[in-house]
Order: sequence, then structure tokens, then C-alpha cells
Amino acid sequence: MRNDSPGQAILTQWRRLSAIPGGPWLFSTLLGWRVPYSGSVSPRVLVLEPGHARVRIVDRRALRQHLGSVHAVALMNVAELASGLAMLGALPAGMRGIVVRIGIEYFKKARGVLEAESRSVVPPDLPEGEYDFTSEVTDAAGDVVARATVTWKLGPIPA
Repeated sequence: MRNDSPGQAILTQWRRLSAIPGGPWLFSTLLGWRVPYSGSVSPRVLVLEPGHARVRIVDRRALRQHLGSVHAVALMNVAELASGLAMLGALPAGMRGIVVRIGIEYFKKARGVLEAESRSVVPPDLPEGEYDFTSEVTDAAGDVVARATVTWKLGPIPA
């Protein structure tokens, strides 16, 4: 099994950049460039540590549907991104993950500034398999507008 970890590389880059003025913006911009579909919602990473991520998106015309609120898929996008950042940051060295399933519930119209937050506990001796991680999207009032369950298949990085 390999010793490196995609999550550790992300955390290292976050720690370097978040410590400097404009660093969180730069990190978020680079992340959006590296993962173009996730970047389509212009995410701003606010918190990133092993097992915890908080990501903000801002309501704008490009994210809206015909009813005047943020589109359901934009909410799913940011919820999955928060889940992945939290989970990857918590993975032990030599492990990787890929999404195999996403389920999401919507509770109210999403407008304004929205934040997706995910907390993941990943034991160091986690066996290969599928695991569910939750991510909640809240509005500026703190109301939950959506809750996603993201199923990740976790396993060793091939040699």
C-alpha cells in the first residue's frame, strides 16, 4: 500500500495558503480549476481540517432555477464538495475514495449566502468498503435548506 494520500496533499496546500492574505480565495480558485464541475458554483472554502470542511457559495443568477432560488443541483454540488474535503482530509495515508451514491433532501428555498458543512470520522484502521457521510447546507439565518448523504467507496491506493 502507498503512503501518500490525496487528502493530505489538499490539507498541506490549504495550510500553506490559508495562512497568507488572500490565501483562502487562492486555494478555492485553484480547487475550482482542478475540479471544474465543483468550481462551477464558485465555492469558497472557509474551514478545512481533517474530518471537517465548511464551504460557502453565494446565490447568483447562474446558480438559480426558474423559481428564483438556488438550483437543487448547485446545492448538491457544494454538499458533495464539503463531504469530500472533510472525508479526504480524514483518510489515513494510502487510502482514497470515490463517490458511488448521493442522496439529498431539500427543506426550503435556498437564497443568499449558503454554507455546506460536513464532519467525518474516519478511524485509522478503516477497512475497504462503502461509507456514508453527511453534509448540511444552511442559509444566512442558520436554517438547514438541504441535507445530503454521500456514499464513498474507500480503499487503498494501488501501488
